[in-house]
Amino acid sequence: DEKWTARIEAGVEGLTRAEWAPDSRSIICFSEWGLRVTVWSLSSATATYIQFPKYPDKGYAFRKDGRYFVLAERHKSKDMLGVYDCPSGYKLVRHFALPTTSLASIALSPTGNHVAVWEAASEFKVAIVNLVGQHLATFTPNEETLLGVRQVIWHPSGEYLIIGGWDSKVYILSNLEWRLVATIQLTAKLPIGTVQWREPLNWLSNTRNRGFLPFTKTVASNSTPLVISISKPPAIAPTILVANASPNPKSGVTSMEFSASGTLLLATWEQCPTLAFIYHFPPPEEPFIPQLRTIIQCTQPISQAKMSYEPTISGTTVALCTGTGAVYLWNDDRELNEDGERGELTECVAIPTEKKFACKDVRWSPDGKGLLLMDKDAFCAAFEVENEQETY
Repeated sequence: DEKWTARIEAGVEGLTRAEWAPDSRSIICFSEWGLRVTVWSLSSATATYIQFPKYPDKGYAFRKDGRYFVLAERHKSKDMLGVYDCPSGYKLVRHFALPTTSLASIALSPTGNHVAVWEAASEFKVAIVNLVGQHLATFTPNEETLLGVRQVIWHPSGEYLIIGGWDSKVYILSNLEWRLVATIQLTAKLPIGTVQWREPLNWLSNTRNRGFLPFTKTVASNSTPLVISISKPPAIAPTILVANASPNPKSGVTSMEFSASGTLLLATWEQCPTLAFIYHFPPPEEPFIPQLRTIIQCTQPISQAKMSYEPTISGTTVALCTGTGAVYLWNDDRELNEDGERGELTECVAIPTEKKFACKDVRWSPDGKGLLLMDKDAFCAAFEVENEQETY
């Protein structure tokens, strides 16, 4: 029924967040002050209530098949995890205490078997539990760290857990024994063979906001070493007692995402706000040595960097935005010349709108063929079009 509409009113409890459930038949609503989560069924027009969520904007996940909804909760001053059966009307099937004192968030593995939970920024501690409530392992770095965990993601296969801290390191754990197998560290000098793409200066004004230009490419070598600028984090984390100071230092990894194949890892760092890093993540048949592959350098700080969920029309695509009237696209399988040579390419694309549009966020469609570009109070959609001659 194209004329069917629905309206949800939260009432006095307020509403801080709402999003779709995987079945597209329910909407998950978070009330203010962490009072409860309300699951509204659009098919039956009924509501299911879950009390005392830990956070209104994080600490929850759906299993990949949509069967279970996992929610971090706070009961009687203890961190708890609730597992709810979605097809059965979000009926509680498991409820157990977590090995944390002040839970920061959770990350559910793609296989749906394990959940990573970690402490707030004051302590570097990550625990792995299963959905039954069994505590499997705990990871803390060997060296002393100033602050704790900032980002945690799973490899698409579920075989690796990637942990980014407030220090300039990313720790990679294997699910075989939950041991550290590799570490990625931010360094100023780029390894030999790393590709650096630089955004052309003043290209938007020179093309009257209608440009479509490639970035400038440079490859690090012994004869052409490449060095990036890294801001030095403070030696001591500022406290909330200092006027106009953030309690967290300007350091560490700010975002991490894998490609659909799991062979590329996209990361951004606080110390390098204008740079996006793409690492080669080895497949099972190669020696496990993650290496920096590409750096994308913009003229303005990057506000969002997103890897496509699925392979795009050709290859894997990364979309970046910097709060300007443009979107930046990196692809690892573009046609580079008339001879049919293919390789990676980074392009800056102006957003052709009649009104002023500052792209502050980007989101990929689930199939990887569409891109949503968002300003503060407007959005537009972009699609990759393929014809016999070219893809654009």
